[in-house]
Amino acid sequence: MAWFLVEIRYDQDRYGAVRPRHREFLTGLAEQGVVAVAGPLGDGSGGITLYQAEDREALQAIIDRDPYFVEGAVADHTVREFQPLIGAWVPGQ
Repeated sequence: MAWFLVEIRYDQDRYGAVRPRHREFLTGLAEQGVVAVAGPLGDGSGGITLYQAEDREALQAIIDRDPYFVEGAVADHTVREFQPLIGAWVPGQ
């Protein structure tokens, strides 16, 4: 399994209406252990989610079901593989 940090930038005209469905989607993934942490940026321009997935293709399949992406509420996004080593929630710490 790999960790991926996904940062999105909102389409400011669309994201507000989609937000409840997006949060419900991420809550379900958090309950499954797929999402470690997620939330909006302090300036309201976008958000960050830390996912665990088998690989980049599996992550893309997850992202493709996110209401923000499905309903066009994301103006732009980046995906980076992340290797957590230190932290209270990191396994083995």
